[in-house]
Amino acid sequence: MKQSFLMVVLSFCVFSQYSFSQETVENPEKYTAHNKGKFYIFWGGNRESYSKSDIRFKGDGYDFTIYDVEAHDKPKGWHIDYFNPGRMTIPQTNLRIGYFITDHYNISLGVDHMKYVMYQDKRVNYSGYYPNAGSYNENPTADQLTLDEAFLTFEHTDGLNYVNTEISRVDDITKLFSKTLNTDKFQINLTEGIGGGFLYPRTNTKLLGKDRYDEFHVAGFGLSAKAGLNFTFFKHFFIQTELKGGYINMQDIRTTSSSSDHAEQHFWFLQRIIAIGGIFKL
Repeated sequence: MKQSFLMVVLSFCVFSQYSFSQETVENPEKYTAHNKGKFYIFWGGNRESYSKSDIRFKGDGYDFTIYDVEAHDKPKGWHIDYFNPGRMTIPQTNLRIGYFITDHYNISLGVDHMKYVMYQDKRVNYSGYYPNAGSYNENPTADQLTLDEAFLTFEHTDGLNYVNTEISRVDDITKLFSKTLNTDKFQINLTEGIGGGFLYPRTNTKLLGKDRYDEFHVAGFGLSAKAGLNFTFFKHFFIQTELKGGYINMQDIRTTSSSSDHAEQHFWFLQRIIAIGGIFKL
Protein backbone atom coordinates (compact mmCIF):
# COMPACT_ATOMS: atom_id res chain seq x y z
CA MET A 1 0.00 0.00 0.00
CA LYS A 2 2.79 2.38 0.96
CA GLN A 3 4.67 1.51 -2.23
CA SER A 4 1.59 2.25 -4.33
CA PHE A 5 1.13 5.63 -2.62
CA LEU A 6 4.79 6.53 -3.19
CA MET A 7 4.51 5.58 -6.86
CA VAL A 8 1.47 7.84 -7.27
CA VAL A 9 3.25 10.81 -5.61
CA LEU A 10 6.41 10.25 -7.68
CA SER A 11 4.41 10.00 -10.90
CA PHE A 12 2.57 13.22 -10.07
CA CYS A 13 5.84 15.07 -9.39
CA VAL A 14 7.40 13.84 -12.63
CA PHE A 15 4.29 14.77 -14.63
CA SER A 16 4.12 18.23 -13.01
CA GLN A 17 7.78 18.88 -13.71
CA TYR A 18 7.36 17.72 -17.31
CA SER A 19 4.28 19.92 -17.79
CA PHE A 20 6.01 22.95 -16.30
CA SER A 21 9.06 22.39 -18.51
CA GLN A 22 6.87 22.06 -21.58
CA GLU A 23 5.00 25.28 -20.69
CA THR A 24 8.31 27.12 -20.14
CA VAL A 25 9.62 25.96 -23.52
CA GLU A 26 6.38 26.74 -25.32
CA ASN A 27 5.81 30.09 -23.55
CA PRO A 28 9.18 31.55 -22.60
CA GLU A 29 9.19 34.95 -20.92
CA LYS A 30 9.49 37.64 -23.53
CA TYR A 31 12.48 39.96 -23.68
CA THR A 32 10.10 42.92 -23.76
CA ALA A 33 8.32 41.84 -20.55
CA HIS A 34 10.88 43.66 -18.39
CA ASN A 35 12.95 46.81 -18.90
CA LYS A 36 14.98 47.07 -15.71
CA GLY A 37 18.70 47.15 -16.47
CA LYS A 38 18.31 48.08 -20.14
CA PHE A 39 20.06 50.99 -21.83
CA TYR A 40 18.70 52.92 -24.77
CA ILE A 41 19.90 55.58 -27.17
CA PHE A 42 18.07 57.58 -29.80
CA TRP A 43 18.78 60.21 -32.44
CA GLY A 44 16.24 62.28 -34.30
CA GLY A 45 14.98 65.60 -35.55
CA ASN A 46 12.56 68.25 -34.34
CA ARG A 47 10.44 71.25 -35.21
CA GLU A 48 9.80 74.05 -32.71
CA SER A 49 7.34 76.80 -31.92
CA TYR A 50 8.08 79.67 -29.53
CA SER A 51 6.03 82.13 -27.54
CA LYS A 52 6.63 85.85 -27.89
CA SER A 53 9.29 87.22 -25.55
CA ASP A 54 10.71 90.47 -24.26
CA ILE A 55 14.46 90.80 -24.84
CA ARG A 56 16.60 93.22 -22.85
CA PHE A 57 20.00 94.33 -24.18
CA LYS A 58 22.51 95.89 -21.78
CA GLY A 59 26.05 97.20 -22.15
CA ASP A 60 28.26 100.25 -21.96
CA GLY A 61 26.16 103.20 -23.12
CA TYR A 62 22.90 101.36 -23.77
CA ASP A 63 20.07 99.59 -21.95
CA PHE A 64 16.90 98.90 -23.91
CA THR A 65 14.15 96.28 -24.13
CA ILE A 66 12.17 95.18 -27.17
CA TYR A 67 8.74 93.70 -26.42
CA ASP A 68 6.69 90.76 -27.74
CA VAL A 69 9.41 89.64 -30.12
CA GLU A 70 8.41 86.79 -32.44
CA ALA A 71 10.72 84.00 -33.53
CA HIS A 72 10.71 80.84 -35.62
CA ASP A 73 12.84 77.72 -35.99
CA LYS A 74 15.13 76.92 -38.92
CA PRO A 75 14.25 73.45 -40.26
CA LYS A 76 16.57 71.50 -42.52
CA GLY A 77 13.86 69.15 -43.81
CA TRP A 78 14.57 65.55 -44.82
CA HIS A 79 18.31 65.62 -45.38
CA ILE A 80 21.39 63.38 -45.31
CA ASP A 81 23.01 65.84 -42.87
CA TYR A 82 21.11 64.12 -40.04
CA PHE A 83 23.47 61.15 -40.52
CA ASN A 84 26.60 62.89 -41.83
CA PRO A 85 29.08 62.96 -38.89
CA GLY A 86 30.68 66.16 -40.18
CA ARG A 87 27.37 68.04 -40.47
CA MET A 88 25.10 66.52 -37.82
CA THR A 89 24.86 69.76 -35.83
CA ILE A 90 23.47 71.73 -38.77
CA PRO A 91 19.89 70.33 -38.60
CA GLN A 92 17.65 70.58 -35.53
CA THR A 93 18.35 67.35 -33.66
CA ASN A 94 17.78 65.36 -30.47
CA LEU A 95 20.26 62.97 -28.87
CA ARG A 96 19.39 61.00 -25.72
CA ILE A 97 20.95 58.14 -23.73
CA GLY A 98 19.00 56.49 -20.91
CA TYR A 99 18.92 53.65 -18.39
CA PHE A 100 15.91 51.84 -16.89
CA ILE A 101 16.12 51.82 -13.10
CA THR A 102 12.85 49.82 -12.91
CA ASP A 103 10.61 48.16 -15.48
CA HIS A 104 8.67 51.40 -15.90
CA TYR A 105 11.04 54.25 -15.02
CA ASN A 106 14.22 55.43 -16.70
CA ILE A 107 16.64 58.31 -16.28
CA SER A 108 18.36 59.90 -19.25
CA LEU A 109 20.73 62.60 -20.40
CA GLY A 110 20.23 64.39 -23.68
CA VAL A 111 20.79 67.44 -25.85
CA ASP A 112 17.91 69.13 -27.65
CA HIS A 113 19.57 71.06 -30.46
CA MET A 114 16.92 73.64 -31.34
CA LYS A 115 17.19 76.78 -33.46
CA TYR A 116 15.68 80.17 -32.67
CA VAL A 117 15.54 83.01 -35.21
CA MET A 118 14.07 86.43 -34.45
CA TYR A 119 11.82 87.75 -37.22
CA GLN A 120 13.42 90.73 -38.93
CA ASP A 121 11.77 93.92 -40.20
CA LYS A 122 8.90 93.84 -37.73
CA ARG A 123 7.74 96.92 -35.89
CA VAL A 124 7.89 96.38 -32.11
CA ASN A 125 7.48 98.36 -28.92
CA TYR A 126 10.62 99.27 -27.00
CA SER A 127 11.83 101.21 -23.99
CA GLY A 128 15.24 102.43 -22.83
CA TYR A 129 18.10 104.10 -24.63
CA TYR A 130 20.95 103.37 -27.05
CA PRO A 131 23.49 105.53 -28.92
CA ASN A 132 22.95 107.02 -32.37
CA ALA A 133 19.21 106.37 -32.37
CA GLY A 134 17.75 106.60 -35.86
CA SER A 135 20.97 105.71 -37.69
CA TYR A 136 20.30 101.94 -38.05
CA ASN A 137 17.22 102.08 -40.32
CA GLU A 138 15.14 101.31 -37.22
CA ASN A 139 13.02 104.51 -37.57
CA PRO A 140 12.38 104.97 -33.85
CA THR A 141 9.43 106.85 -32.39
CA ALA A 142 8.76 107.47 -28.72
CA ASP A 143 7.93 103.79 -28.11
CA GLN A 144 8.40 101.80 -31.33
CA LEU A 145 11.16 100.81 -33.74
CA THR A 146 11.78 98.45 -36.66
CA LEU A 147 13.98 95.38 -36.27
CA ASP A 148 16.20 96.17 -39.25
CA GLU A 149 19.35 94.05 -39.74
CA ALA A 150 21.48 97.17 -39.39
CA PHE A 151 20.03 97.63 -35.91
CA LEU A 152 19.87 94.02 -34.67
CA THR A 153 20.12 90.40 -35.77
CA PHE A 154 19.50 87.86 -33.03
CA GLU A 155 19.57 84.08 -33.54
CA HIS A 156 20.32 81.00 -31.45
CA THR A 157 21.11 78.98 -34.55
CA ASP A 158 24.01 76.74 -33.59
CA GLY A 159 21.94 76.45 -31.61
CA LEU A 160 19.48 76.84 -28.78
CA ASN A 161 21.16 73.89 -27.02
CA TYR A 162 19.10 72.53 -24.12
CA VAL A 163 21.30 70.06 -22.18
CA ASN A 164 18.93 68.23 -19.86
CA THR A 165 18.23 65.27 -17.62
CA GLU A 166 14.85 63.54 -17.68
CA ILE A 167 12.98 60.96 -15.62
CA SER A 168 10.40 59.14 -17.71
CA ARG A 169 7.77 56.44 -17.31
CA VAL A 170 7.11 53.80 -19.97
CA ASP A 171 4.02 51.56 -20.21
CA ASP A 172 3.33 48.77 -22.68
CA ILE A 173 -0.07 49.48 -24.29
CA THR A 174 0.14 46.84 -27.04
CA LYS A 175 -2.85 44.93 -25.63
CA LEU A 176 -5.09 47.92 -26.25
CA PHE A 177 -4.64 47.19 -29.96
CA SER A 178 -4.11 43.41 -30.02
CA LYS A 179 -4.28 40.76 -27.29
CA THR A 180 -2.42 38.16 -29.35
CA LEU A 181 0.46 40.23 -30.75
CA ASN A 182 3.94 38.99 -29.84
CA THR A 183 5.60 42.04 -28.24
CA ASP A 184 9.06 40.64 -29.01
CA LYS A 185 8.19 41.32 -32.64
CA PHE A 186 6.24 44.56 -32.26
CA GLN A 187 5.44 46.57 -29.15
CA ILE A 188 3.69 49.91 -28.56
CA ASN A 189 4.67 51.91 -25.48
CA LEU A 190 3.34 55.10 -23.97
CA THR A 191 5.99 57.36 -22.46
CA GLU A 192 5.85 60.57 -20.47
CA GLY A 193 8.43 62.46 -18.46
CA ILE A 194 9.75 65.64 -16.91
CA GLY A 195 13.20 67.19 -17.15
CA GLY A 196 15.45 70.13 -16.49
CA GLY A 197 18.84 71.42 -17.45
CA PHE A 198 20.88 74.33 -18.72
CA LEU A 199 21.04 76.31 -21.96
CA TYR A 200 24.34 76.36 -23.83
CA PRO A 201 23.54 78.43 -26.92
CA ARG A 202 25.78 79.66 -29.67
CA THR A 203 24.06 82.96 -30.31
CA ASN A 204 24.55 84.74 -33.62
CA THR A 205 24.17 88.45 -32.82
CA LYS A 206 24.92 91.71 -34.56
CA LEU A 207 23.94 94.69 -32.42
CA LEU A 208 24.12 98.47 -32.99
CA GLY A 209 26.75 98.19 -35.71
CA LYS A 210 29.12 96.11 -33.53
CA ASP A 211 30.97 93.14 -34.98
CA ARG A 212 29.04 89.89 -35.31
CA TYR A 213 29.44 87.58 -32.31
CA ASP A 214 28.88 83.80 -32.30
CA GLU A 215 30.37 81.80 -29.41
CA PHE A 216 29.09 79.09 -27.05
CA HIS A 217 28.12 80.29 -23.58
CA VAL A 218 26.10 78.93 -20.64
CA ALA A 219 23.18 81.36 -20.65
CA GLY A 220 20.46 80.04 -18.32
CA PHE A 221 18.18 77.13 -17.48
CA GLY A 222 15.20 75.23 -18.83
CA LEU A 223 12.37 73.01 -17.57
CA SER A 224 10.30 70.65 -19.69
CA ALA A 225 7.65 67.92 -19.85
CA LYS A 226 6.90 65.43 -22.60
CA ALA A 227 4.56 62.68 -23.78
CA GLY A 228 5.03 60.30 -26.67
CA LEU A 229 4.63 56.92 -28.33
CA ASN A 230 7.38 54.34 -28.76
CA PHE A 231 7.14 51.65 -31.46
CA THR A 232 9.64 48.84 -30.81
CA PHE A 233 10.51 46.27 -33.49
CA PHE A 234 12.17 42.87 -32.88
CA LYS A 235 13.02 43.68 -29.25
CA HIS A 236 15.88 46.11 -29.91
CA PHE A 237 14.94 48.80 -32.45
CA PHE A 238 12.40 51.57 -32.12
CA ILE A 239 10.85 54.70 -33.55
CA GLN A 240 9.78 57.29 -30.98
CA THR A 241 7.54 60.31 -31.42
CA GLU A 242 7.23 63.00 -28.75
CA LEU A 243 5.53 66.27 -27.97
CA LYS A 244 7.77 68.21 -25.60
CA GLY A 245 7.07 71.61 -24.12
CA GLY A 246 8.82 73.77 -21.61
CA TYR A 247 10.14 77.04 -20.29
CA ILE A 248 13.51 78.64 -21.03
CA ASN A 249 15.04 81.46 -19.00
CA MET A 250 18.34 82.95 -20.16
CA GLN A 251 19.71 85.84 -18.11
CA ASP A 252 23.23 85.90 -19.55
CA ILE A 253 23.25 85.72 -23.35
CA ARG A 254 26.54 86.94 -24.82
CA THR A 255 25.98 89.43 -27.66
CA THR A 256 29.46 90.86 -28.42
CA SER A 257 33.08 90.05 -27.67
CA SER A 258 32.85 92.35 -24.63
CA SER A 259 31.73 90.62 -21.43
CA SER A 260 29.84 93.79 -20.42
CA ASP A 261 27.39 93.29 -23.31
CA HIS A 262 24.63 90.76 -22.80
CA ALA A 263 20.93 90.07 -23.34
CA GLU A 264 18.14 88.57 -21.23
CA GLN A 265 14.99 86.75 -22.33
CA HIS A 266 12.57 84.02 -21.29
CA PHE A 267 9.91 82.18 -23.31
CA TRP A 268 7.92 78.96 -23.76
CA PHE A 269 8.67 76.36 -26.41
CA LEU A 270 7.00 73.34 -28.01
CA GLN A 271 8.95 70.61 -29.82
CA ARG A 272 7.64 67.94 -32.18
CA ILE A 273 10.19 65.13 -32.24
CA ILE A 274 10.66 61.94 -34.25
CA ALA A 275 13.66 59.71 -33.51
CA ILE A 276 15.09 56.26 -34.17
CA GLY A 277 16.95 54.25 -31.58
CA GLY A 278 17.97 51.00 -29.95
CA ILE A 279 17.41 49.35 -26.56
CA PHE A 280 19.65 46.63 -25.14
CA LYS A 281 21.27 45.06 -22.08
CA LEU A 282 25.03 45.20 -21.64
